[in-house]
Amino acid sequence: MSNIWNTRVETPSDIEPLRDLTRDAFGRQYEVDFLDALRAEPVAWIPGLSFVATTSDDTPIAYALLTRCHVDDVPVLSLGPVAVLPAYQRQGAGGAAVRAALATARDREEPAAVVLGHAEYYPRFGFRQATEFGIHHPQYDGPNLMALALGNHAVPAGTLTYPVTG
Repeated sequence: MSNIWNTRVETPSDIEPLRDLTRDAFGRQYEVDFLDALRAEPVAWIPGLSFVATTSDDTPIAYALLTRCHVDDVPVLSLGPVAVLPAYQRQGAGGAAVRAALATARDREEPAAVVLGHAEYYPRFGFRQATEFGIHHPQYDGPNLMALALGNHAVPAGTLTYPVTG
């Protein structure tokens, strides 16, 4: 059984609940600190590209964040963190937030997105291993680094750099 989740752009009142959600989902502070660093970095942060999935009473239970990174000099998006409260995992809430974020990125005519995440999870959204596109990262070129063309754009090839590293 799959739930239909409400999705929307995060609001200022979501910031603290999303910090708590991130801590609960990952079970540690590391990802919360990374989220805070992304919010504080003007090169990385793009207003309108953090999407939450909510319960019927508008309580955030999952989110997907897209921020700016680059492949050589080409601006692309980085997906992550993606987090779901443990009680709502494996019910489609995280996927709903990811789909909403990627749809908005396509509408904004962004060329591509990358993600460093579970190689079994992200291909359902169309992500493929980044090296297939000629994207390389100085520290990691493994199967968990994936890329996705958005719209009719080509995925740029080159070296992946992030303004904020976790």
